[in-house]
Amino acid sequence: MNRKRIIIQGIFAFIGIGLGVVYSPLIWAVFGYSSQTWFNNEISNAIIGALVFWLLSFIFSGYIERLINQFEKSLTSKSPAYLLFGSMSTIVGLVFAILISTPLYRLNSPIFSGVVPIILMILFGWLGFRLGTTKRDEWRKLFVFRTKKTEDDSESIIDRPIDENYHHYKILDTNILIDGRIYDLVKTGFIEGTLLVPNFVLYELQYIADSSDSIKRVRGRRGLDILNKLREENIIPVEMYEGDYDDIAEVDSKLIRLAKEVNGVIVTNDYNLNKVIEFQKVQVLNINALANALKPRVIPGEHLDVMVVKNGTERQQGVAYLDDGTMVVVEDGRFYLNEHLDVIVTSAIQTDAGRMIFAKPAHSTHEINEENENLNQNGSGKQKNNKKKSN
Repeated sequence: MNRKRIIIQGIFAFIGIGLGVVYSPLIWAVFGYSSQTWFNNEISNAIIGALVFWLLSFIFSGYIERLINQFEKSLTSKSPAYLLFGSMSTIVGLVFAILISTPLYRLNSPIFSGVVPIILMILFGWLGFRLGTTKRDEWRKLFVFRTKKTEDDSESIIDRPIDENYHHYKILDTNILIDGRIYDLVKTGFIEGTLLVPNFVLYELQYIADSSDSIKRVRGRRGLDILNKLREENIIPVEMYEGDYDDIAEVDSKLIRLAKEVNGVIVTNDYNLNKVIEFQKVQVLNINALANALKPRVIPGEHLDVMVVKNGTERQQGVAYLDDGTMVVVEDGRFYLNEHLDVIVTSAIQTDAGRMIFAKPAHSTHEINEENENLNQNGSGKQKNNKKKSN
């Protein structure tokens, strides 16, 4: 038996002692044994209550221990600011509940003097905790004391925004981490400030990485690997945002809300999200727009090993995807569904929605070359026969 379960059983026994001393005389009176003082006394009542609750602890201790473990796990995953402001606001809520309940204790009604104060303490404690944890960024600003700025104070230059177009936080969404090009872009030094990764983006990556679909699973793990590389190599500061918005369901809407609160820029490669962000008057850095401006080129003739996963739209095409999600349109790929295929790139285009690569199976070029060689051999043979006939 572990120590935690022993402590739970001990607490049950102590509770039983108190309840046994208070309520056992009432029970004995109901059964008509109130005059039997040899077992109806404080010591025996305390022992009986402790024994009863100690036996009950064997039934409920396992369930209570699991609840405690889940609560401890939840607390360890929270930031110190979350715990600090949550505890302080809960204490404030309980104090308000006690102040309101004080006049009720003078009433003789058991409901107003016993039940209502407990309900008020639970209600105000929960409200205080929610206000402290959901609005902790606003509470944190109240406790920041700024000194008077002077013209010769060099730190005042840092506190003041350098430019209206400068945004310290670059907020990463799920697609940009799966894409992976953010790592190469950071290595070049073109992005400055701090990369901010919200927890709800991390949770979505974990959900994709645990998907039953193999393609989604590879993309999710790729996003987690890119995030780990950014944090381990420390090329640019990477921070995790612990907060969440329970009143918002979609991750994209949460990103927009966060960008407005921290005055940040959303870094993405999602074309639709880019349009929504612009409509919400939030600045965005689109990696695909950057790539389109730089006009990267895919060299025709390059070999790729891909897996055709679905049919194309026309000409018996098949569709495959690279690890970063780039679509590869394979000619005659419909005949190679769910098969790994060696293809040769014929062309590629770059749009704001992403890259598209067009390719054809490598063995088709070998067949064409063999047919050309056969035609050449047949042609040379005919020429020799004609020469013999002429002679």
